[in-house]
Amino acid sequence: MKTTNATHQIQTIAQIQAVLANERSLGRSIGFVPTMGALHEGHLSLIEQARKDHDVVVVSIFVNPLQFGEGEDFETYPRDIHKDQETCQEAGVDYVFYPSVEEMYPDVASVELKVVQGVDVLCGKSRPGHFDGMATVVLKLFHIIQPDTAYFGQKDAQQVAVVKQMVKTLAVPVSIHACPTVRESDGLAKSSRNVYLTAEERKQAPMLYQSLLDVKPLALSGAQRDELISFVRDRISTISSGEIDYVDVLSYPKLEAEASLSGTIIIALAYQFSRARLIDHILIEV
Repeated sequence: MKTTNATHQIQTIAQIQAVLANERSLGRSIGFVPTMGALHEGHLSLIEQARKDHDVVVVSIFVNPLQFGEGEDFETYPRDIHKDQETCQEAGVDYVFYPSVEEMYPDVASVELKVVQGVDVLCGKSRPGHFDGMATVVLKLFHIIQPDTAYFGQKDAQQVAVVKQMVKTLAVPVSIHACPTVRESDGLAKSSRNVYLTAEERKQAPMLYQSLLDVKPLALSGAQRDELISFVRDRISTISSGEIDYVDVLSYPKLEAEASLSGTIIIALAYQFSRARLIDHILIEV
C-alpha cells in the first residue's frame, strides 16, 4: 500500500468535488470506500483493495442519521475522527471526506429514495426505512465522489445486494466491489459494534458464525429452508445472554424466500446482545 503521501482531509462537498475533478482531468482512476468511521481491519481490507486497483483512494466518514431508526444507536455510535484519520494516513488513503450532517443535508429533502426490493427481510424487517436512508446517502456520495469503483464489505450482505440493485436500476456508472468478511481469529466478524460486547458476550459471540458453518453441510445435502432456519436457531439459542433477532434463508441477491432452494442462497442471522446487535451470514451454492 502507498504510505508516503499525506492524506488530505476535506469537509465540504465543493472542495472534494474540485480536487477529484482535477484528479480525473489527469487521467487518474478513483476507488471509493464509504464508511461510518470507527475503522477496523474490515475497512482496511477495502482500502487495501482500492489501493491496488486505483490511482486515487477516497474514504468517506459520515454517520448517516437517515439510516438510524427511533431508539437505535445514532447518538452513541462510536466516533473517533482523529484515530480514523490516522488509520487512513497509514493505509495510504489520498482523501478523507468527512462532512457534517448539515453539509450533507442542508435543507428538507425534496426527493426521497425508496427501496422496494429486498428490504422487508433480514435487517430491513425490523428496521423500517433503514435501507431507504442507506441508499439515499450512498447514491448522494456516488454523485459527489463519482468513483470508478466503490468498495463494500460482504459482511453487510443485504446492504451489498441493495446497493448493487440500486446501481443497476438507476444506471449509476459505478462498479461495486464486495470484499470478503474479515474475521477475528475465533471467527467473529469484525464490527464497529464489537466494542460494546461485555467480556462474557465476547466469549459467546463466535457461536454465531460457528452455527453457520455447522449448517452448511445440511444445506448442501438438500435440506429445506425451514429445516435450516430451525437448525441455526437451535444452535444459537444456547447463548446465555441476549436474544435472537432473526434467522433466515433466502435467495441471493434478490433476497426472496423460496421453499425449494437452488443457486446462490444466503443463510443469515442477527443477534441482540445487551448493547450490541451483531449480524453474520454465509453464501452457499446449492
